[in-house]
Amino acid sequence: MKKILGITGLLIVVCIVTALASDRFLTGYNLENLFRRTALFGIISIGVAFVIATGGIDLSIGSVVCLVGCGLPWLLVTHHWPLPAALAMVAAVSVGIGLFHGLIITKLRIPPFVVTLCGLMMYRGIARGFTNDQQVGFGNGGFPGLRKLATGEIAVPFVHGFSIPAPWITLVAVAVLGAIFLNRTIWGRYLLALGRNEEAARYSGINTDRMVILAYVISSSLAGLGGMLFVLDLNSAQPVDFGNFYELYAIAAAVLGGCSLRGGEATILGVIVGTALMQVLRNMITLTTTHTNIEFAIIGAVLLAGVIADELVKRIATKRRAARALAGDEGK
Repeated sequence: MKKILGITGLLIVVCIVTALASDRFLTGYNLENLFRRTALFGIISIGVAFVIATGGIDLSIGSVVCLVGCGLPWLLVTHHWPLPAALAMVAAVSVGIGLFHGLIITKLRIPPFVVTLCGLMMYRGIARGFTNDQQVGFGNGGFPGLRKLATGEIAVPFVHGFSIPAPWITLVAVAVLGAIFLNRTIWGRYLLALGRNEEAARYSGINTDRMVILAYVISSSLAGLGGMLFVLDLNSAQPVDFGNFYELYAIAAAVLGGCSLRGGEATILGVIVGTALMQVLRNMITLTTTHTNIEFAIIGAVLLAGVIADELVKRIATKRRAARALAGDEGK
């Protein structure tokens, strides 16, 4: 909870600074766009949080976003698949990728970094292959009902010029289900126990392989859902750069939101706040400077600061526990 309060305070400070530096920040259009981007990135960030909770990493998220984002319009528009069949196919691919990653990591004992790094290259290559490296999209006015999932808006009473973007409904649903799973089910406790100490979790009777596979399936499934919403929002996708570096945004948001890269710690609310902070930082760079190419430098610095802070907090907590234990022994 202290981490969430700290990152929330930082988010408020960044919002205030940006509002003072640019009069465009608090406009209805900018806020609505900011909420939409936070929702879209929040979905994939929640997915990677489950993997990080196990002590793993998923570097393939951006390429899964690309594969699904290019694959859906390719199936619907280029090959005229029925909508239910196309949705079922991209969902099956998303789940299958997570299952593939999980099985290789658990059965062959190959490090998650290597497996998902290979996935990062493979899935984008596949997308570029079946599209012939050409842009794909829904065309003018194509599939308006489906696109409402990403472009729809919910009017806010008595607030002029601002509506709640439809992806926020999806984000809230995913966040609620994720929080219940992580905090109110035995499988969520197993995931966190696995992240804290895999060997101890295995000796206590937890099927650690199954939990690792589940974490990667959740991550890739939400990456697929995010990819679908991203392409519905943009109406088109270019496989050479669609979803580029999205895994960095997702990992950074999860780490800033309280997920420890060592594993064993995760909070869904913190991930959403971390995602909002990342998007506000991007927005601040766009509104207040012409040097938008420093975006990744800022994100890298923020991520590094988050990891350093997490390490320092853990060391301080360890020293305090050791001091209390020593004091207790002396008292006896």
